[in-house]
Amino acid sequence: MARMAKLDRLLRLVNALNDTVEGLTLDEMAAAVDADRRTAERLRDVIRDHFDLDEVQGDDRRKKFRIRESLRRHYTRPNAGEIAALQAAAEAARRSGSAQAPMLENLLAKIKGSLDTVEKNRLAPDLEPLAALQRRYVPAGPLLDIDNDALAHVQGAIMAGQCLEFEYRRDGANATNWRRVIPVGLIHGPVTYVIGKLPGKDMEPVPYRLDRMSEIRASNEPGCVDADWDLDSWMAGSFGIWREDAQDIVLRVDASAAQRARQWRFHPEQVMEDGDDGQLIVRFRSGGLREIAEHLFTWGGEVRIGSPHELRETMRQRIEAAKGTLQ
Repeated sequence: MARMAKLDRLLRLVNALNDTVEGLTLDEMAAAVDADRRTAERLRDVIRDHFDLDEVQGDDRRKKFRIRESLRRHYTRPNAGEIAALQAAAEAARRSGSAQAPMLENLLAKIKGSLDTVEKNRLAPDLEPLAALQRRYVPAGPLLDIDNDALAHVQGAIMAGQCLEFEYRRDGANATNWRRVIPVGLIHGPVTYVIGKLPGKDMEPVPYRLDRMSEIRASNEPGCVDADWDLDSWMAGSFGIWREDAQDIVLRVDASAAQRARQWRFHPEQVMEDGDDGQLIVRFRSGGLREIAEHLFTWGGEVRIGSPHELRETMRQRIEAAKGTLQ
């Protein structure tokens, strides 16, 4: 009960300092929480560590204190670590050519612009080293040329519940084809994909690369996502982005790599179990056999394919293709 009483006293003083316009003297602070002046001084010091506590001088030349701005502002303003994390994400998105880069950069600018001079000066000593010494790893990948408005057009169609119309250039094609789809998802990564479903057709949604879309616009045709649509479940049906009939995948990890594999996510719905001689067995159901095979190259032979036969055959094909790099 004593701890609760101290907390109650602190919170009452916080509210009193926030409600006052002219500020409170130490004696007035003590009276507000029914405490002595020394206790008021200790509470003031604690509050100063967590809020912007202004010190002003009254007409009688006595020091007065007040909390600047609303209490909500103090609980919602970002700290140096959060701003640095957003800045690193925005810079990585720009370097990788991500469609989200303009939005992240605009958000960063808005957050920084919302800070007043006092807040900027308070954050600067921590933000500068964090921003200078913190980066996001950008892996090798395609260099994309995306119209800055492309993502906004897609998101606009989603929010309006309208179909999306665009010209699409398939891989290796010289000409484009017109498409109208219901936008049922956006997947961001090294490449941004729009997941579109043909309206009026009982067919699986199809991924479209945003960088291959042009003349993007919201259609006059309504196109709302079904109430039972689950983007996460749809994504779990494939190892990567490409769609094909899901199969039961069984991988056998050698004992030498079992510990590392236990801390690895092969698939969102994977199940792991102990095998013979210290092996680890990983099971999941997924399509995308080529992507699985290409990922297994990174394990250097420490992960073996248990099943299905189709995955083994795909792996053999990828090995034969890889041999060409040595010739």
